[in-house]
Amino acid sequence: MIIAVDGPAASGKGTIARALARHYGVPHLDTGLLYRAVALSVLRHELDPEKEADAIAACDFDDSLLADPALRSDEIGKTASIVSAHPLVRAALLHRQRRFANQPGGAVLDGRDIGTVIAPQADAKLFVKATPQIRAKRRHAELRAAGSTVSLDKVLADIRARDLRDTGRAAAPLVMASDANLLDTSFLSIENAVERAIELVEARLRSNGA
Repeated sequence: MIIAVDGPAASGKGTIARALARHYGVPHLDTGLLYRAVALSVLRHELDPEKEADAIAACDFDDSLLADPALRSDEIGKTASIVSAHPLVRAALLHRQRRFANQPGGAVLDGRDIGTVIAPQADAKLFVKATPQIRAKRRHAELRAAGSTVSLDKVLADIRARDLRDTGRAAAPLVMASDANLLDTSFLSIENAVERAIELVEARLRSNGA
């Protein structure tokens, strides 16, 4: 069983994907961490994330890097959005993601192109969204809790810029798969969002005869 969870930054897709993985007892992969690992490698080696050749050179990282706390920083998130726009970077990371998705027993993956590119054959697909303003408030609260003094306006501007890059890139743009279920978390609590996600997945599995 493969469950694909896509959506923009701070929509709640990661929280929902982790909850689905726990519910169904299968592994979970935040595919955004792969791009964050490339971003971290680029910056640590003083390379240019705007240059595709530099970003490609940073794709051959060890899996242990995925546990580095530095991946969660806002700077790495912004850089990841830049390197992920390079077609060759996406191609380089494609095999890792498909191998994870197709492991025995299944998996839950969340990202921007899981249901459209990585696992178009997924048994259930969710597209998780929320308004830019609400996503900015969520991200701002996370950053403030981590000690950041960044303003809400700056976070909102970053969210909008990331959305433009994610939806406008030539390679695997952020788009809702035609057979995905939409889940708007704008006015849902975490508990209600997870409950609704499970309902949608269960309905899809029943319709598939699973």
